[in-house]
Amino acid sequence: MAKKRTVTKAVKIGRSMAEETLRRRRKAAATRKRAIASSATLETLSVTPGPKGLIAKAPVPASVGVLIAEGDSWFDYPFHDVLNDLEDSYGFDVESVAHKGDTVEDMAYAGGQLDEFARRVEKVLRTGVKPRAILLSGGGNDVAGEEFAILLNHATSGIAGLNESIVTGVIDERLHDAYATILSAITALCERQIGETVPIIIHGYDYPVPDGRGFLGGWGPLPGPWLEPGFRRKGYGAMASRRSLVVTLIDRFNAMLQRVAGHAPFSHVRYLDLRKTLSGGPNYKDWWANELHPTAKGFEAVTAKFAAIL
Repeated sequence: MAKKRTVTKAVKIGRSMAEETLRRRRKAAATRKRAIASSATLETLSVTPGPKGLIAKAPVPASVGVLIAEGDSWFDYPFHDVLNDLEDSYGFDVESVAHKGDTVEDMAYAGGQLDEFARRVEKVLRTGVKPRAILLSGGGNDVAGEEFAILLNHATSGIAGLNESIVTGVIDERLHDAYATILSAITALCERQIGETVPIIIHGYDYPVPDGRGFLGGWGPLPGPWLEPGFRRKGYGAMASRRSLVVTLIDRFNAMLQRVAGHAPFSHVRYLDLRKTLSGGPNYKDWWANELHPTAKGFEAVTAKFAAIL
């Protein structure tokens, strides 16, 4: 019963944030309309040279569908990511506000991000089409990195392993409510801007290997490593112990997402299970570029599952 009340409150907060965003977007839309009306350079017909003079351009071929995405580095990764593969390999058009390093709490409670999402919806609607789906990715940055060690009890203590109370607080409460809030806000925006709900796809992560590898050796826009330092700090040197704890943590995260998608207000939300998509065997480096991100081959495998559910 307590969890139901929490979800109800999160949904209320999300809808309130959506209303505030819509008020700002209405003001922005009015400004845009005035700017367009006052422009003296608008073209009424797009033309191109032809054998008999100027002719109208041929219509651009339709894509498989338009997607709007918000998320973290799985949607915004150098060279390869899920969104790039959906466009290049599967023919979707993607409007994205995803940004590497973003947390789910950033997405849920930082109003500017919701404004940017609403702007993307407006942009898609101006083309005369409706988005086929909304993609939402997040959670890794809420637990990995500097925050990761706090999830672990020390290996030499009498309570070695995951700290149950902290994992519950972070994943089953904090992330659960952040997801419920952002899903509620996105749903309300779509209902108001598009006039109907749009399918939303959320996903869990596969089981990473905490081997201490960061992005390109530990430098750049998202250096890492994100897991090994926490394990080392808490006395976990054996890879077998580290991997066992990672499996448990990823399973908890996926279970939380399944619960969120199962709440009554979110019947249009689909949860995508990506576990066991990427190999964790001896050849795991062919699939994992570092502790948190797939290789190009890995992203292709992950994207295939997105394409299948879409």
